Amino acid sequence: MKKIISILAISLVLASCNRQFDNAMKSADKALILKTADEMYAKKKWTQALSLYERAAKLVADSDDLADVLFKSAYAEYYEEKYREAAHHFKKFSVNFPKDPRAEEAAYMAAQGYYKGSMDYNLDQSTSESALNELQEFLNNYPNSERSKNIRELIEEVNYKLELKAFENAKQYFKMAEYKAANVAFENVLSDFPSTKLRPQIYDYIMKSRYELAINSIYDLKAERLDNAIAYTKFVEKEIPETAKTAASLRERLAAEKIRFADVQKNVEEQRTRIEKKMKAEAEKQQLRNSKIDKTEKAAEASVTGANQMRTDSAVANTPAPAATLEIKN
Repeated sequence: MKKIISILAISLVLASCNRQFDNAMKSADKALILKTADEMYAKKKWTQALSLYERAAKLVADSDDLADVLFKSAYAEYYEEKYREAAHHFKKFSVNFPKDPRAEEAAYMAAQGYYKGSMDYNLDQSTSESALNELQEFLNNYPNSERSKNIRELIEEVNYKLELKAFENAKQYFKMAEYKAANVAFENVLSDFPSTKLRPQIYDYIMKSRYELAINSIYDLKAERLDNAIAYTKFVEKEIPETAKTAASLRERLAAEKIRFADVQKNVEEQRTRIEKKMKAEAEKQQLRNSKIDKTEKAAEASVTGANQMRTDSAVANTPAPAATLEIKN
């Protein structure tokens, strides 16, 4: 019986709240709408409170009530876990009402909203970058705030999320055997996050990437890549002593490959020398043949020129002299 009474009581309360909400939504009375919105807010009925505050905002646009409406609307959105919308409205409040006693709180909640609205590290991190900017902006505007310590902790968390995302992206290149891209990506993580706690793992991946790149390198770059990979194993062994065994193993294989490649280089150079000598001999033979052809062509040209000159001379010799012309006197 008590259970039934409780259910009926709850139903009556809900029905009463719904009638109250519906009446306020249909009303044009600013005071009624604000009163009902505040009651819904106090009862943590965030959806109804938001609807009423949105309606009230149009009615109080030019009054002192606007700040209170915007502030509570932002909190209602925050509690509804609409973090990005809440962050936007908290920031709007802190910018539009900088002298309001709640301005710092609004700026802090904006930073919190952007932080909570950021994606997990394995998703797109554009929201995390926005959150980082907003968190840093709070520190810039309120450096002496009691909330600064918490903001700094959030900045570290967001930085780690961005760092982890970059690290995982670099790992994907390594898994796909894109060792050159992996090497660059891991180097970028170290450059972008110099205080990273993932440094030992990054060093290990770079060392292995350079090893694979050297072992499977094209001929022209192999000697240089082998030297770089060997040097990096020594660097990692010094920086991260616990990797000594792995570094020594890779260095041993790289050194063996360097000896093997030196023999390959020797054979290639010998073969290249033989080919160059053969090509030079062929060129000399061709030059000799061309020289003989030139002499033959020049002799033939001289013969033709002589014959033409002889014909010209003969024609001149056989041409009769012109007849004498006598002058007639009158």
